[in-house]
Amino acid sequence: MTTITASLVKDLREKTGVGMMDCKKALTENDGNIEAAIDWLRAKGLSKAAKKSDRIAAEGLVGVTASGKQGAIVEVNAETDFVARNDQFQDMVRTIASLAPEAAGDPAKLLAMTYTGKTDTVEAVITESIATIGENMSLRRTEVFEVSEGVVADYVHNKVSDGLGKIGVLVGLESSGDAEKLLAFGRQIAMHIAAVSPLALTPDELDQEIISKERAIYLEQAQASGKPQEIIEKMVEGRLRKEYFQQVVLLQQTFVIDGKATVDQAVKAFEKEIGSPVKITKFVRYGLGEGIEKKEEDFAAEVAAAAGTS
Repeated sequence: MTTITASLVKDLREKTGVGMMDCKKALTENDGNIEAAIDWLRAKGLSKAAKKSDRIAAEGLVGVTASGKQGAIVEVNAETDFVARNDQFQDMVRTIASLAPEAAGDPAKLLAMTYTGKTDTVEAVITESIATIGENMSLRRTEVFEVSEGVVADYVHNKVSDGLGKIGVLVGLESSGDAEKLLAFGRQIAMHIAAVSPLALTPDELDQEIISKERAIYLEQAQASGKPQEIIEKMVEGRLRKEYFQQVVLLQQTFVIDGKATVDQAVKAFEKEIGSPVKITKFVRYGLGEGIEKKEEDFAAEVAAAAGTS
């Protein structure tokens, strides 16, 4: 009988994205034959998918697609980073992203759409992939927007393949200027957004609850100065404008591309370059797994446990 080593288990996992224990079982059932083990895993069917639905899925990929005046973004989660490197998973996320524009930002509508090249729905294909790959997966969110004139630029950070990565950004630029120049500048703005993660385009778009919390912090600090209340209030509002808004409002942030001008100033300089007004209308930034509580994994221990070693 073939000895099922840790390296053999790891090799099968890298090929399939399936969990360690399932890989070990597949190899044991097939006397260590990798190809037979892959077929065995595929034959396990859809029954395993339901068993995995309560597992935390905070890894996966963000998929982005943009063409002309419209762009779409999706986040499809899985349990481990191994799956993000799996060709089958990447193809699935890329296909889902390509369908997203028709769903108009509605995840339920996107899940109900017919998957390209199949008669199954997107939801059915995800469920089938859960069974085949062996990890819980979910379409977490999607968004679509367009501009009336100009371009929607896209950018993917930590890219694993075209349009797929850990951070995805869309930004809309409204202008009658040269489309290619707009797209190039828009991607610089999108890179800035990926790096700095602004909360809003303008102060008016900030969540008022967040502003209230910041104002309360500044107020408590200012009151320690012992100055009159009217002076304290001016100090607080001044700090909000000069400190907080410059940190979290896109147009007021220092543009990371040159490290000197604000984004708003960079837009104005670009307007002179192309001879046409330019307005950033909207942006969307998806960071993979943001807001999801992640479980820390000890990969070495998992391999050892799966292989029956210590």
